[in-house]
Amino acid sequence: MEVTQLPQVATLDDLIQELHRVFDSDEVNVEYVHNLLASYKSNPLEWKKFAKFDRYKYTRNLVDEGNGKFNLMLLCWGPSHTSTIHDHADAHCFMKMLAGSLQEVRFEWPKGEEAETEEGMIEIDRNVLKPNGVCYINDSLGLHRVENASHSEGAVSLHLYCPPFSACQIFDERTGKKMKCPVTFWSKFGKKVENGPPKSAC
Repeated sequence: MEVTQLPQVATLDDLIQELHRVFDSDEVNVEYVHNLLASYKSNPLEWKKFAKFDRYKYTRNLVDEGNGKFNLMLLCWGPSHTSTIHDHADAHCFMKMLAGSLQEVRFEWPKGEEAETEEGMIEIDRNVLKPNGVCYINDSLGLHRVENASHSEGAVSLHLYCPPFSACQIFDERTGKKMKCPVTFWSKFGKKVENGPPKSAC
C-alpha cells in the first residue's frame, strides 16, 4: 500500500493550501486529512482573528469555503457551552482542538425512522479532546454531542466538513425524537454576519 508523505505544515495558511489540493480530488482520504490536521500545531496568532465568542452559545465562524468542496471553521465555546446531539448530513466531519478542552459524547442512532424511546438515546463512546488532538465522525459511526465541561475556561476547535451542508438533524436525548435545523455562521472570514446572532441549533 502506497504511503503518502505529509507536506510541511508550519502555518494555518499552509494547512488551508494543502486542504485545497487534497479536496481537488473526488476521493476523500480520511486518514490523510486526519494526519494533516494533526500535523498543524495550533498557533493563536494565526487563528485569533476568526475566534468570535458569544456569552450565551458557542459560535460557528467560517474560515474557508474550500471552493465548494469543504467548509473550514472555528467553533468557539464559552464555559459550559454544549451542542445538541446531531448528525452530519452524510458529510465527513473532522474536529481539531486549538485551545482548551472539549468532550465528545457519541450515541447510537434511534431505532426506526420515527422511533422514540422511553429509555432515551444510547451512549456508545466518550472522548476528551486536548489541544492539537483530532477526531473524526460520519453518520455511519453514529451521532454526537460536543461540550465544554469547564465552568471557567473557553475552548476553540477547528472543524472541517466535506461536503458543506446547510442543515442537519438534532435529537432529543430523552426520547430520540429528531428535528431538522439550519446551520449558520456567527462570522465569515473574521467579520460578524449581519442581522444579529444566527439561530443555528447544531
